[in-house]
Amino acid sequence: MAELLNLNRLVYFTTVMETGSFTTAADRLGVAKAVVSHQIGKLEEELGATLLRRTTRRVTPTEEGRLFYDRAVIILREAEAAYGEISHGAVEPAGMLRLTAPLDYGTRMVAPVMAAYLKAYPHMRIEAIFDDAVSNLVDEQIDLGIRVGWLTDSSNQARRLGTIRQVVVASPAFAAGLPRDVAPSQARSLAWVGNAQLRGIGQWLFSRNDETVLTELNPVVVCDKSPAAYACVLAGIGLGVFPDYAVDEDVAAGRLVRIFADWTLPTGGIHAVFPPARFRPAKVRAFVDLLAAAEKRRSRGLAIA
Repeated sequence: MAELLNLNRLVYFTTVMETGSFTTAADRLGVAKAVVSHQIGKLEEELGATLLRRTTRRVTPTEEGRLFYDRAVIILREAEAAYGEISHGAVEPAGMLRLTAPLDYGTRMVAPVMAAYLKAYPHMRIEAIFDDAVSNLVDEQIDLGIRVGWLTDSSNQARRLGTIRQVVVASPAFAAGLPRDVAPSQARSLAWVGNAQLRGIGQWLFSRNDETVLTELNPVVVCDKSPAAYACVLAGIGLGVFPDYAVDEDVAAGRLVRIFADWTLPTGGIHAVFPPARFRPAKVRAFVDLLAAAEKRRSRGLAIA
């Protein structure tokens, strides 16, 4: 009869893969180096395959080792998620939550929710990656991704948390120089601030009642981060397209002015995205529930947290 899978050996193996060293893996796991070496040896014996090549200076995976690592990470994540699912009612979330979100949404919406989360679950810790670049949740071992706009990756699971409206804004000084009846059909002749992270958006579709205008924009400045593009618009360089959560406060305060206010752009979604797994850990569910509640409050014009 085949020997049962030993999850502890998968932990030893994946830790060595991630640290590139038996010594560092042993330090991380709090065991002797000999224990790690023995467990890896037993795993290779059970599999009948060499997973790691060892030299005096380095440890490198074999092709079988790389393939097994990809599967082992999924197995361990499933095991952790299943445990969290079953123990949800008995044990409050504890440990580390790794999440990623776009830079502007992360600073405006996710950070306040993180504060509420840590207050509710004091045994949790968070590693947050706020970046406009889309992270690979599986490769980077991220528990939760927040995506704003339109989902393109169908391999992950997702939960819709809210809706965003794209709006065109400008500084009051820039807006004062525009014709009073300026329309989307004139967009190409105007100065715009572009965001390099919005890949694949070369055209924008404006709608008003039964009328539509499909137009390209003409950026005079292209920024690599959303906050940088936003700062350029505030400085009066040109028009910009931003989600409503990013501009509402500045529009209300008079620091920005809505342009084409009687026209609409396609709405997008705010999604919580999870790596493929049969179960969702309690630590992830708890955070997503708080963020969903914050999104509901935002849609009603209430305080986020």
